[in-house]
Amino acid sequence: MAATYKDAGVDLDVYAESMRRLPKLMHRTFSPRVLASDGGFAGLFQLDFAGKLFARNYEQPVLVSGTDGVGTKLKIAQTTGIHHTVGIDLVAMCVNDLLCTGAEPLFFLDYVAMGKDDPARLERIVQGISDGCVAGDMALLGGETAIMPDMYGDDDYDLAGFAVGVVERKRLIDGKQIGEGDVVLGIASSGLHSNGFSLVRKIIADAGLTWDSTPDALGGKTIAEECLTPTQIYVAAVRAIQNHYRVKQVIHGLAHITGGGIEENLDRILPPGVDAEIDPQSWEPSAVFRFLQQTGNVADAEMRRVFNMGIGMAIIVSDFYAASIQSQLTELGIQATPIGRITFGTGKVRYV
Repeated sequence: MAATYKDAGVDLDVYAESMRRLPKLMHRTFSPRVLASDGGFAGLFQLDFAGKLFARNYEQPVLVSGTDGVGTKLKIAQTTGIHHTVGIDLVAMCVNDLLCTGAEPLFFLDYVAMGKDDPARLERIVQGISDGCVAGDMALLGGETAIMPDMYGDDDYDLAGFAVGVVERKRLIDGKQIGEGDVVLGIASSGLHSNGFSLVRKIIADAGLTWDSTPDALGGKTIAEECLTPTQIYVAAVRAIQNHYRVKQVIHGLAHITGGGIEENLDRILPPGVDAEIDPQSWEPSAVFRFLQQTGNVADAEMRRVFNMGIGMAIIVSDFYAASIQSQLTELGIQATPIGRITFGTGKVRYV
């Protein structure tokens, strides 16, 4: 009997059905700068639109790119069958990194690897990616789906994302403007985001809990609902500041708080000669962090090293503008709190 691809675990008819479901999810993210290329092998994005480079009149445009994944948070999605939020995480982990350079997000591409094709599951995953692109104001320009039996189990999948943005060279945010007296504003996270889930899963397993458990500490939510809350996308917050203060560069530094916590991520952008003094009492981490720390008996230092502890983005601004920026973000429904100050030092983050 002749061997077929289907016998090897890849059904091309099912794959074709999966592909038929995706264009509508892409098209809802398109701007006029996207050129139609359905069925092509690459997405098309025009740099010159209506006589302006990108949509603004850039003089020295610098392209910014970034890539990331979702990590072992995917194991929770796969175990619970909740697949519509991890795509938002994928976009957020990439676009939030772009924002740290001051870039305007332009477009996004995804890579989905699955052990067995499942059109409905893939559609839910890409729905989340599409939702994330809408929130991040970027086009889902294209992507790739790979069916890889034996590499992954039937219910397993992995995600990778790739984002591209643009920034005017003179408005590039690289931390060099950070100086003594600047204020560190912490923008609230939506929870765990997409880091530390190997520890999360160990804590839950060691405690004999399940993802359907509803501990009192989580206010009636299941552990799965809390853990699968998608990563916050900070495009609206950063753009509001940039658009309000067009004449002056008031943002001196931006740090996306991911693995390594506030200390390691803020440390990356500090110039020599200054420290960031962070007051951990200046904000209240959400309940999930207390629940995990108490359930797993995790030390304070380990919690701060692994998790964002309730701060998803740190924005370093001039002391002169800090209060007005905080007020502006509050009016937009974005929670911003002064969590520290820049002082003379050696380029380190210190908790005080």
